Amino acid sequence: MDSLQKSMLEKIADLHEVPEGAYNIRSNGALTARNTTANIDIVTKKDKPGIDIIIKPGTKNESVHIPVILSESGLKDMVYNDFYIGDDADVVIVAGCGIHNCGVDTSEHDGIHTFFVGKNARVKYVEKHYGEGDGTGERILNPTTVIHIDDGGYMEMETTQIKGVDSTKRDTEADLKDGATLVIKEKIMTHGKQTAETNFTVDLNGRDSSANVISRSVAKGSSKQIFNSNIRGNNQCYGHTECDAILMDDGHVNAIPSLEANNLDASLIHEAAIGKIAGEQLIKLMTLGLTEQEAEEQIINGFMK
Repeated sequence: MDSLQKSMLEKIADLHEVPEGAYNIRSNGALTARNTTANIDIVTKKDKPGIDIIIKPGTKNESVHIPVILSESGLKDMVYNDFYIGDDADVVIVAGCGIHNCGVDTSEHDGIHTFFVGKNARVKYVEKHYGEGDGTGERILNPTTVIHIDDGGYMEMETTQIKGVDSTKRDTEADLKDGATLVIKEKIMTHGKQTAETNFTVDLNGRDSSANVISRSVAKGSSKQIFNSNIRGNNQCYGHTECDAILMDDGHVNAIPSLEANNLDASLIHEAAIGKIAGEQLIKLMTLGLTEQEAEEQIINGFMK
């Protein structure tokens, strides 16, 4: 890998070198590097672009890295990745896409990730999106995530997009069986004329299943964000969805959390808060010697953690 690819890997996957364990690195629409382990196999799909990640039942303390890099202006990349997590496994999956566009044409990556989480399996899925480059071409990322969690399964999904993406539409659908749990933590920052739309739909089909969907975002400049979240309680279950957003400059945020209780024992909660940075917060930090800009940065960094 060249220095640009290494720099992008550091930003989207916190990788300073080729990772240990299983990995699949994709660059400009082609496979760059791959490694499998005794418990984790990665297989190229034959009918469409993408891979199958197969994790054996009982696999513990292993990780999979599947970053994607685009550095060619005008390239449009599409992948279909399926994850099969065996019963009782406990793994970490690190994904993400970085686009470096120094040209005039639009660069775009669309990924459809489908997870099949086995019984009593645990998965932590980390996905970072990042854009850079001094070209006028747009950087577009449209991730779709489909999640199926079997009895007693657990999945935690952390998604982050804080810089350089001109347009994104993020769709997530999930269905949970008995005792299954889903936790989603989303962080988005937009600036300039960027747009971001996120859509979450969760079906709590199983008895004692639960979901917690939390989004934190900052809209700067004249950027626009839309947050849609729909949790459907179809059994005795617990669901919570929350959207907290900070507005700056002429930013715009539209938050639409919704709940559907289709069972008498469904317990569902939604929250939404949108507003500017409180003046007293800025004043307090500025009395400690920070400039107004430095104070804003400190508040935003704390909010987005």
